[in-house]
Amino acid sequence: MTEPLLEVNDLHVRFPVQRNLLGRVTVENHAVSGVDLTLRGGETLGLVGESGCGKTTLGRTIVGAQKATSGTIVYEGSELTSLKNRERGRYRRQIRMVFQDPFSSLNPRMTLRQIIGDPLIAGGEARGSELEDRVAEMMRRVGLSPDYMDRYPHAFSGGQRQRVNIARALIVGPKLVVADEPVSALDVSVRAQILNLLRELQEEFGLTYLFISHDLSVVENIADRVAVMYFGKIVELADTAELYENPSHPYTEALMSAVPIPDPSRRGRTGRVLLPDDLPDPTNPPPGCAFASRCRHTEAGRCDVGVVPLVEGLRCVRGGELELQGIVASETDA
Repeated sequence: MTEPLLEVNDLHVRFPVQRNLLGRVTVENHAVSGVDLTLRGGETLGLVGESGCGKTTLGRTIVGAQKATSGTIVYEGSELTSLKNRERGRYRRQIRMVFQDPFSSLNPRMTLRQIIGDPLIAGGEARGSELEDRVAEMMRRVGLSPDYMDRYPHAFSGGQRQRVNIARALIVGPKLVVADEPVSALDVSVRAQILNLLRELQEEFGLTYLFISHDLSVVENIADRVAVMYFGKIVELADTAELYENPSHPYTEALMSAVPIPDPSRRGRTGRVLLPDDLPDPTNPPPGCAFASRCRHTEAGRCDVGVVPLVEGLRCVRGGELELQGIVASETDA
């Protein structure tokens, strides 16, 4: 098995919501709550979940754009969360991010030459003709003509702008790319082109992807493994084929039931699982399973108390006589 490139251990990210007269935080928003995650070199790990579940915050924390409240992020054996800003320079080149909105993530006052070449200048890696040559080569590699180098972002379509974003992320030769909803703002045909480009670049440069998305159809086609996130926690983690054919967690089951496919019976579905809208309060996380208030299998006194661990490959992390997709789990399994 490939050695881990990145390991996230018991990661918490909380945002202050309210302070007292002394300036001490009295109310916090729990955005990420105890996430454990491992990325192996060369793989694509899909990260899925509802809007507001903490996916983007987790991705931003991994690349260093957001500070962790507690926990560790270990990249190639080096712990990153304790490093100061000036010490993270090398890792900023190794871990890059492709943002969701292909327009707002680009400076409208900068040319493509400046946008794509800026990471090289910031790292003191290239200037002058060398800089221009490297920018031109990367533009060609992502499907853009170097003749466009002196144009501004407004002159390009959404798909072309996202290619610029990808070029900017890869120009410094990273190993890990966090792609945060990279195709959600694009038309369907353009979406397929960008996904194919990401696959080609992964094979050519040996990249590892953390692919964040709410579109499970896209994730199914690009990811090797999938992590399902709910209310700041990873509730299920499995190989893509196993998770889509045989979801273990009731929340995953609900997500799978919403994926449009021609033959719903192909995955043993019994129909659409509708979730109530009463999400827990992120400033006051409930004890036990955070999904208990929305789960149709909830058992009082079992699901709403205690610590709920992540158990890979089992039916339900809480246990009990819960039947999902025709498979019964006993309490001893969890």
